[in-house]
Amino acid sequence: MRVGAGSTGRRVAQVALLVGVLAGCSGTAEEGDSEKSASPSASARTSGAGGASASSGGTIGAAGSACELPVTFDTAKNWKAEAVEAPLRQGPVTLACEIDAKPAGSIGFLRVWAAKPGDADARSVLKAFVAGEDGASKEKYGTFTSDGLSGVEVEYLYTSELLEETKKERALAVVTPDGPVVVHLGGLDTEEHEEMLPAYELAKRTLRAA
Repeated sequence: MRVGAGSTGRRVAQVALLVGVLAGCSGTAEEGDSEKSASPSASARTSGAGGASASSGGTIGAAGSACELPVTFDTAKNWKAEAVEAPLRQGPVTLACEIDAKPAGSIGFLRVWAAKPGDADARSVLKAFVAGEDGASKEKYGTFTSDGLSGVEVEYLYTSELLEETKKERALAVVTPDGPVVVHLGGLDTEEHEEMLPAYELAKRTLRAA
């Protein structure tokens, strides 16, 4: 993360509050928010800041991996995956896995949420997930395919009253025979989010049913 000397104190305070803020597990979208029909920007879909791409550091999701999930995908090099046992719910899904960017030099997580099989489609699951994050607004939805899976993704803004800051976030959803899955990328701020985008794009590009 590149910051000037004048903002160092604020960044330290943000890091101290990061764990509580990134969870974002309750509440509803602000009244008046509306869904945008436009898909995420082309630059965001293909790369992170500066057009960077992520190298694979391994695959998670299969039996015996750090997180056993209804899907598998590649994680970026040096990112550390860890299964989550404590129940943390947002919308219709429960947190199952956190992939930490700190070992790779960024502050944030790629989080995987899952639920039992049901009748909801990927768009409905994703919209309910975003609605479960209090402070979300300006959603832009689009579609994608990966190795036979058809999914929906969203870019949106998240405003934290605690940090008094608005930042970009992004998520995707697919439905598998074992249930729906949401993959979410947050970050300390928009700059960190953009720097971590290649890891999100790698996960989306290699996503497949387990």
